[in-house]
Amino acid sequence: MEARLLDILVCPVCKGPLVYNKAAQELICYADKLAFPVRDDIPVMWTDQARTLTQEEIDAR
Repeated sequence: MEARLLDILVCPVCKGPLVYNKAAQELICYADKLAFPVRDDIPVMWTDQARTLTQEEIDAR
């Protein structure tokens, strides 16, 4: 995923910053505890496609 794209993307729920997890191919919003998938280098920013972060993932941050 391009760094330039990461600079302009925000969480669709809270408009906060996202963190890119390259290994999991996800954009993570820690404020809303959501992980948005990245498929074929395209972020899927729909809340119904996001998964909820586990407490372990939040604590590991």
